[in-house]
Amino acid sequence: MRDDADPGLFGPDSVTWQVHSDPMMWVAGVRALYLQALHPRAVRGVMQNSDFRRDAWGRLMRTASFVGTTTYGTTDAAEKAGARVRRIHSHLSATDPDTGERYGVDEPALLLWVHCAEIDSYLHVARRSGFRLTDAQADRYIHEHRTSARLVGLDPDGVPGDQREMREYFEKVRPELAAGPEARAVDDFLQRPPAHPLLKPARELLWRRVANLAYASLPPYAHTLYGRRAPAPAVVTRHLRATGTALRCVPDRVRWQLPPKHILRAMGRLGADARPAPYKVGRWVAILDEPGRAQQRGDGGDGERCRSWGRPGTSG
Repeated sequence: MRDDADPGLFGPDSVTWQVHSDPMMWVAGVRALYLQALHPRAVRGVMQNSDFRRDAWGRLMRTASFVGTTTYGTTDAAEKAGARVRRIHSHLSATDPDTGERYGVDEPALLLWVHCAEIDSYLHVARRSGFRLTDAQADRYIHEHRTSARLVGLDPDGVPGDQREMREYFEKVRPELAAGPEARAVDDFLQRPPAHPLLKPARELLWRRVANLAYASLPPYAHTLYGRRAPAPAVVTRHLRATGTALRCVPDRVRWQLPPKHILRAMGRLGADARPAPYKVGRWVAILDEPGRAQQRGDGGDGERCRSWGRPGTSG
């Protein structure tokens, strides 16, 4: 890596740098939407401040751009992206239809729910689909995202920093969750998003499968709240692994050409050594945590990745 280049908030040595390059993050993002919609106050803030059905794709792309910028952008770009989000949220509020209470969408409890649902989804889908992470590496990933929590206005010390704290958080918040009318609207959109008539066959063939897989990967209590069953966990895991294996066989340079090309721009800034690759997780975490004990190696090429990522590994 070039010594004088800005690695950003995470940098190539982080677990985040490697995990967020995985193509299964798109499935994970849809899972996060399903999960986030189960918090009535949080999803109400979205629905009352935007035309979700008309601009849902725009919202998804803005979220993807934010994650890409904060992961692979410069420190200045990431901090500016966070400041922009905080500024927008500070002007938005929602009303509880039952009590008439008006509240800001930047309430810490709501920001924390959105953050945890997102990070849990990214980690869960990546591991369950075959991206090999040990528990120590998974803990490091969660801890790294205290940084992204700070960007949206949270106190990092109050954000879960490992898997145990994340599990405890979800147990604590579960009584507040429900599939209200707003959650039903999100579910309806994710199952049948608006599409041009010529694209409807593709929606049925491709998008519905992504949405169903994301839904199936939710925790059982979420299926109960939505009132729609999912396949057996072993079946879901097989589908996630098969999908992950197929997507990871698409050459990186093809996938990374999609705008706004965050990863390619980061590699241009930092050098070719900054290229994300799953084998680097083991190398860097071993170097940082237990010097001399790095075990995972590979050439980082698409052939190696296509062969190895789909093998059974530690899953969350």
